Amino acid sequence: MRKNKLSREQKWKRLISGNDTTWRRYIVWPILIVLGKIYGGIVSLRNAMYKKGYCKRYWPGCYVISVGNITVGGTGKTPVVALLSQALSKGGRKVAIVSRGYKSHSPSLRFRLKHKDFSNKTKVVCDGKNLLLSPKIAGDEPYMLAQELKNVVVVTDPDRVRGARYAMREFGVDTIILDDGMQHLRMRRQKDIVLVDANCPFGYGRILPAGLLREPIEGLERADHIFITKSENLTEEKYEDLVADIRLYNKNADILTCQYEPDKLISVHTDKESPVSLLKDLPIMVVTGIAQPEGFVNILEKNGAKINAKRFFADHHRFMRYEIEKIYETAKNFDCQAILVTEKDAVRFSKRAGLELNPPPVYYLKVSLNIKTGKENFVHMVEEICSR
Repeated sequence: MRKNKLSREQKWKRLISGNDTTWRRYIVWPILIVLGKIYGGIVSLRNAMYKKGYCKRYWPGCYVISVGNITVGGTGKTPVVALLSQALSKGGRKVAIVSRGYKSHSPSLRFRLKHKDFSNKTKVVCDGKNLLLSPKIAGDEPYMLAQELKNVVVVTDPDRVRGARYAMREFGVDTIILDDGMQHLRMRRQKDIVLVDANCPFGYGRILPAGLLREPIEGLERADHIFITKSENLTEEKYEDLVADIRLYNKNADILTCQYEPDKLISVHTDKESPVSLLKDLPIMVVTGIAQPEGFVNILEKNGAKINAKRFFADHHRFMRYEIEKIYETAKNFDCQAILVTEKDAVRFSKRAGLELNPPPVYYLKVSLNIKTGKENFVHMVEEICSR
């Protein structure tokens, strides 16, 4: 198998997880510890300022649900946002998802001249019926959500209070889902849903950049519902230990477990659907630019894929033409009969680049979210909101 070259992000994760025994462990690591303590102190002070009312909080005027993480990267937030949005929409709520549009780009001058009513502040990715922006302008996750969901408005705005008010004013929504909103304390909310990754629930117990925690673990006390994601390999004993750890910081929140199950393969170039069984004994190359690629690789291996080559990029990486051409050449050199990417990667993977090389088919894996335990709590939460 071709050895994968580590990105800077992956090297950093090796260091903070204790798996890096090179010079970085002795020179870089102590610096990260000090920076983590400084940053943790700043975040704790900020949280206390909001809690005591010294910092002003805003309410857009409708029901607000925050979905977020206490750690950075890869907890599986987008499928949870999609599931919640669908459930609330079916229950009669008019829903808008408000995101900050992480790593989105400003549109070209040609686009702005053609769409003179376009606002570079609040971007409407989907008006509930039509997909209006490209992945590059919208951002990966907002575009994915807008592509998948029906009758749900999707907007992005660095100022999410402004974005929420815009969605209410222009589309008459009565429910805002604040995507990645746990640390966005500036907006008041009626419910806080927090995701915890079963594989690394508390980010090595350290604050950024010495760990994965965005804020001290005590922040879990704000959660009304806690989703333990990626629970495929969570044994009963590990589950009980994890719940006991969570209860140290939050005595009352509903705790649910969920996992992501492969649904189907979809061609990046033709949108043709194929069953997951196609992976059985299929020699493939895995290409991805997500925070935690190991989970994706595990799903492919569990479904019988034979992985001949891997290429991992940093999270939210936008694939360049030369990179795609290099991927195609590598796949051919290692006799790969297909290239597998995630759904999030697919929106950043050009359909035209490198086709003259006659590459193997490129598929993305469509996954569905399955709530293993606590489904009755999820149903009750949705019914409670829809009854208002």
